[in-house]
Amino acid sequence: MRKKIAVFRREQFNAAHRLNNPDLSAEENERIFGKCNNPNYHGHNYILELKVVGYPDEQTGYVIDMKILSDIIHEQVVRRFDHRNLNLDTQEFKNLNPTAENIAIVIWNLIRPHIAAELDLYVRLFETERNFVEYPIV
Repeated sequence: MRKKIAVFRREQFNAAHRLNNPDLSAEENERIFGKCNNPNYHGHNYILELKVVGYPDEQTGYVIDMKILSDIIHEQVVRRFDHRNLNLDTQEFKNLNPTAENIAIVIWNLIRPHIAAELDLYVRLFETERNFVEYPIV
């Protein structure tokens, strides 16, 4: 009987951002986002953890080749976001507030087309040691 198993890959990228909703007043943005609304931006050392769930391949024993998964993450996420200002330097956040929640959803959407359809994909993004988000939720 075949058993599903989860494999994980962690990568890191560093990026700056500012949490701000242009539809709100400066006072409302300050009240809602606090220090994260700094007009000069602030940065994080993000830890990205991808979880891929599936059945090991009968020939290789892999759910997914971790080198290939690492290459996908580097091409789709690290090269795009590392040492960037998410608000100013990326298309993905030109009109989307770069909260940890939104960043995780964007990453999932960037990675998903590169993972075999029969595999499940989950994103966990650590903004700090104590603050992280997961997408999707099952």
